[in-house]
Amino acid sequence: MYTKQKTNLSLQPLNQCVRVTFNYDVHFTRGLFQLNNPLLAQVIAANGETTPKKVLAVVDGGLLEYQDELLQKLSVYAQSYGDVFTLSSEPIIVSGGETVKNEPKFIEQIHQSINIAGLCRHSYVLAIGGGAVLDMAGYAATTAHRGIRLLRVPTTVLGQNDSGVGVKNGINAFGKKNFLGTFMPPYAVLNDLDFLTTLDDRDWRSGIAEAVKVALIKDADFFDFIMTYADKLANRDMDIMEKLIYRCSQLHLEHIAGSGDPFEMGSSRPLDFGHWAAHKLEHLTNYSLRHGEAVAIGIALDSTYSYLKGLILQSEWKRILGTLKKLGFTLYVSELAEQLHQPDHPHCLFRGLTEFREHLGGRLTITLLEGIGQGMEVNQVDLSLYKDAILMLRDWELSH
Repeated sequence: MYTKQKTNLSLQPLNQCVRVTFNYDVHFTRGLFQLNNPLLAQVIAANGETTPKKVLAVVDGGLLEYQDELLQKLSVYAQSYGDVFTLSSEPIIVSGGETVKNEPKFIEQIHQSINIAGLCRHSYVLAIGGGAVLDMAGYAATTAHRGIRLLRVPTTVLGQNDSGVGVKNGINAFGKKNFLGTFMPPYAVLNDLDFLTTLDDRDWRSGIAEAVKVALIKDADFFDFIMTYADKLANRDMDIMEKLIYRCSQLHLEHIAGSGDPFEMGSSRPLDFGHWAAHKLEHLTNYSLRHGEAVAIGIALDSTYSYLKGLILQSEWKRILGTLKKLGFTLYVSELAEQLHQPDHPHCLFRGLTEFREHLGGRLTITLLEGIGQGMEVNQVDLSLYKDAILMLRDWELSH
């Protein structure tokens, strides 16, 4: 039997409080690697250090299919601004899409290049690509030397308005989305809107889902804007897309800075509205769904559940689903309904609730709607009502 030993020591605990302030800018530009655009060089030079800095470039291979001159432009740009920075090696080309977050070899390749080139904590990793590549490269950068400066160049709508502007980096492991990751703000974000012109329709559309998400939980006027211009967005109107990206980025940054919990020490994560189902659907479909496509389904599902719970009006529910459909999203896939009678089955959507709770720190906290522009948090859900919501979503999709 254990008995507590008495001690004569009267030493009191030492209390430590560490406060760290991070500042970073999200820039908007065109022709980032044109010689007459000094933005990248100015960002690197802004710290006042006079010696040229080493930069390791990590480039999304999928991007090169549409931007075949990108590597040459980057090389010429670096030579032109050689007094500010030098490329430490040839750029590392990695797979685009979720594959890059599932294969540890890409992390190892970046770490090895950082080691061989002798990069230090005042060097830079320049990540150019979609959200998945930024997530992976950011994780590699922030785990080398406990953090090498990260410059993000998002090349997709999803990257420019959501994942690329935040403080999170991560890769997938054990069949779970972002199981490994870090919280580390980037040194800067450089949004080059010209990259969006070469996106295929799925990637163009995918990032709009994150704008719908943040509008629904934070800004009714922004949702009205998306609903009003849904047809133009679907038809790739660049002026409207620029406005959408800017406002969406602004709302994300305001939340990160103003929520009081930028590194998610608690269990609240309202910016992941619709994501508990989205993350699971990505895995269940073997990532054939783009992240934004899965988020659109997750938004539709949680909005339908909110309606069935009596939290939002039928008219609001119809506006939400109608807008998502007008944008071009499919709102039901068969994986939603698999194994619903076994909530703990690995192929059951509801397993995503358990994984979401684990990811947040043990307490389930998901965001629902109590009006357009107004999110609310709940700590428990009714699985039978969620089953009804899935069936209702299926019927709605079939009728539209």
